[in-house]
Amino acid sequence: MPARILVVDDEAAIRRLLRNTLLRAGHEVVEAGTAGDALRLAAAERPDAILLDLGLPDRDGLGIIPLLRKQGDAVILVVSAREAVEEKVTALDLGAEDYVTKPFDTEELLARLRVALRHRGPAAEAAAGKVVVRGDLAIDLDRRIVTRGGTEVHLTRKEHDVLALLTRHIGRIVTHDRLLASCWGGDEDARIEYLRIVIRNLRQKLEAPDPVGSVIANELGVGYRLRGDG
Repeated sequence: MPARILVVDDEAAIRRLLRNTLLRAGHEVVEAGTAGDALRLAAAERPDAILLDLGLPDRDGLGIIPLLRKQGDAVILVVSAREAVEEKVTALDLGAEDYVTKPFDTEELLARLRVALRHRGPAAEAAAGKVVVRGDLAIDLDRRIVTRGGTEVHLTRKEHDVLALLTRHIGRIVTHDRLLASCWGGDEDARIEYLRIVIRNLRQKLEAPDPVGSVIANELGVGYRLRGDG
């Protein structure tokens, strides 16, 4: 579906590449070269998605992610040359939906954009506590009931907590730190090994534990994502 996309990058050549790619895909494009212009245009144009570079001349792109989040419900995809896992984790924890590293393949970027836009509806339903359906899996967040093929799946309290957080951000990466902080309540003894055990149990109960076909995707070194397709 056509969407309005705000491209934020200080390099004119990158903006031109992204503009041409997005226009060919049928989208409308708005451009900004600074953080200040990005915030102004995001408020005025109400884009459906924002492609955000982090190395902006007037302000680090990470610093404006929370501000963009407050201005609207636009999907935020970071497009940056920064490759460190810590940068990716920070961007995602601040509210970005995805992180694409430069140099990038334009077709992959378009695919990630399509996925992010497609998940806006289910994510809104999940945020409102409605029943989220993925294939034969139904997740009732308010009643804490999960069914597969019409049969209830019995989950432990911690499994429910982790699945609920992933569901409320369906299609988006939820970082290890955020999962541990939210589901273990700041318990200093909580370890990533505990999270891995819960994820493994969820995969066994909800779908085949094959990480390729599993309903829960592993983003290596960063976190997990509840797939919204299928």
